[in-house]
Amino acid sequence: MGKTESITAARGEPHAVPRGTVPAVLRAARLLDALAGANEPLSLTTLTAQLGLPRSTVHGLCATLVLAGLATRFENGTYHLGARVLDLAQAFLARTDLTAEFTEILAATNPLPEESIVLSVLDGPDIVYVACRTGTRLFGFNLRIGMRLPANCTASGKAQLASLDEKQLAALASAGSLVGLTERSITDPAALLKELAQVRRRGYAVDTEETRKGIVCFGAPVFRSAAGPAIAAVGVSMPKVALDARQRARTIETVREVAAALSKRLGVGGV
Repeated sequence: MGKTESITAARGEPHAVPRGTVPAVLRAARLLDALAGANEPLSLTTLTAQLGLPRSTVHGLCATLVLAGLATRFENGTYHLGARVLDLAQAFLARTDLTAEFTEILAATNPLPEESIVLSVLDGPDIVYVACRTGTRLFGFNLRIGMRLPANCTASGKAQLASLDEKQLAALASAGSLVGLTERSITDPAALLKELAQVRRRGYAVDTEETRKGIVCFGAPVFRSAAGPAIAAVGVSMPKVALDARQRARTIETVREVAAALSKRLGVGGV
């Protein structure tokens, strides 16, 4: 192998792998990403096609991950994530002051008890939910820890993207990773940059049926330092039919207050 090896990421982009990196581990990580992104168990044939690797290689990776408890093989020969993944996720979250502080703030103030409030982090072109306080209102949109959505479609994602510098935003837009979920999703780079400029000015983001039809979301960024980009975002989702002017103002105020309180606890004064 030369200085670098080209490995295709889960979303299809090639990445240069530095010398000393173990390609087999990267392939295993890609396989886990594929399993995590599927709504149902995947067959060896499907995994082989998605990963673009030899069938024997994928079979070996699956067998190894099953042995490690990171994947599960069902009787029909399909694969899904193993229970060990949940143990690792819980261990990570238990040691993350971000999620702990978020949980403490909501427990102390109980804002918008009828609505679900989530905490997400940016992971490349996506956001990942890392904490969730489920509200009393049921509206048919399952918000769960570990859920991944395109950042450009979500209020939480746009709140974080707006804090990135121009070079980072340009790289994201040029990577062809602006995925749409509904007809209202913003997938045009120029339109997204214009939207993010508005988010930056007002301090919060809005997703009006961009993630799911009939659902409106609001998001505000969380910072660990006054100078750096957002490290997370607080978001609230609700049915569009339940949203009037008063509720809209109340929700925006709440997400901004919770995000500011969380930023303050993480070390940002005067947010």
